[in-house]
Amino acid sequence: MNSRERVKRCLSFENPDRCPMNLPAPYPHDICGAGMTGDPDWKPWRTWEFEDCKQWEDEWHNVWKCLPNTSRGEVIEGVLKDWAELENYQMPRMALPVRYDKAREIFANNPELYHLGSLPGFPFAIMRYMRRVEEFLADVLLYPDEVNALQRKVVDMLKDCIDQWATTDCDGLMFAEDWGTQERLLVSPKCWHEMFEWGFREIVSHAREKNLDIWMHSCGYIKDIIPSLADMGVKVLQLDQPTLSDLDFLAKTCHGKTAIWSPVDIQRDLPTANETYIRERARELIDKLGSNGGGFICGYYGDVRSLAVEPEWQMWACDEFAKYAESKGNG
Repeated sequence: MNSRERVKRCLSFENPDRCPMNLPAPYPHDICGAGMTGDPDWKPWRTWEFEDCKQWEDEWHNVWKCLPNTSRGEVIEGVLKDWAELENYQMPRMALPVRYDKAREIFANNPELYHLGSLPGFPFAIMRYMRRVEEFLADVLLYPDEVNALQRKVVDMLKDCIDQWATTDCDGLMFAEDWGTQERLLVSPKCWHEMFEWGFREIVSHAREKNLDIWMHSCGYIKDIIPSLADMGVKVLQLDQPTLSDLDFLAKTCHGKTAIWSPVDIQRDLPTANETYIRERARELIDKLGSNGGGFICGYYGDVRSLAVEPEWQMWACDEFAKYAESKGNG
């Protein structure tokens, strides 16, 4: 069984020979990822040169700022400063065919791996940057019609992206959209269902029509919406803190519908620096989520130093994932 079939069987709960893995060398890696390249004709509206920080525009023309010695910035100015600007705003050319040529090349060079493309966000993540998150969360309550008008544009753009990915040898599409704090959703479950669920369902349904799996990453607590995500056809949830949603809940709610892709919990477990405990947690993830016909992908977090975690501690988890998954086979 090659990697591509292994991942597909895991997602469909059809007894892969072992849990798929997305681990660094020397451990197994079953997934080939590829993204869109930039719009060759795109130009920023403004540029800046500062000695003490970095500031730039993204493709949407949101303004980002990054302080020295950090790699992650924040939006300091959204492109839509007033809702009156929405009607004439031109969305980025995300569906430009040439932007998918590099992905075709990458997939062609890796025929035995599962081919995972990427979307440039999902409606909530995209919109909150366009308005800045603090303003957008207020917009959800104060300007629901305007929010839905923008969401309509974003959903249509993402469906056009999916159409382009469907012309490549792509198996699934990944998007990142953080919905939770450590304790709750960023909006109430009622608000999520009333305002945002329709966009999810429309995009996921469109991808399924094109025979593409949807993979979703979210940080934080999203337990309240996981049943809906599983029911609508999200095939993979990539969770760096799976214990926030409770492993037993995930096993019961997602079995037969949605696979979980996760490292050992990056907040609760890896920071313990306890090798025995970390290895136990790796085995627990496989036992609870990946031992009943499929459903678990062994994961790896790429920036543990930002969490005050030594890379060696995560490598204990990788080593245990590889050994234990091989020993259990298809469970």
